[in-house]
Amino acid sequence: MTSERAIVKAILVYLNGLLGCLARKRWGGGMGVAGDPDIDACFHGRSVQLEVKRPGEAPTPLQVKRLEEWRRAGAVAAVVVSVDEVRSLLATEGLILSALDHPDAESRKKSANRSEPPGISR
Repeated sequence: MTSERAIVKAILVYLNGLLGCLARKRWGGGMGVAGDPDIDACFHGRSVQLEVKRPGEAPTPLQVKRLEEWRRAGAVAAVVVSVDEVRSLLATEGLILSALDHPDAESRKKSANRSEPPGISR
């Protein structure tokens, strides 16, 4: 079975490949808030908070409480087990056009990072 760590990594690669998205792994410990979701992201100005679990595992009551706090504050907040679930969630929330996503997201991201204005090639 895939580890939670591997699922988190795959989701971070996916989210950070989307134009307009920045996602980070939230680490527990003394400086964090107990029960806060694993992934903290911002996608086109919208907060996205994701608790990652392996298939068949459930969040703790404290994790459920923290997700609800984020939802009440206006964030997209959910428990997910795969990149496909993240795609579906973003589509349901209207943040991407469909759960099929944009297959050329990486090429658009590279294009956006060029120093020349659009349409100018090297």
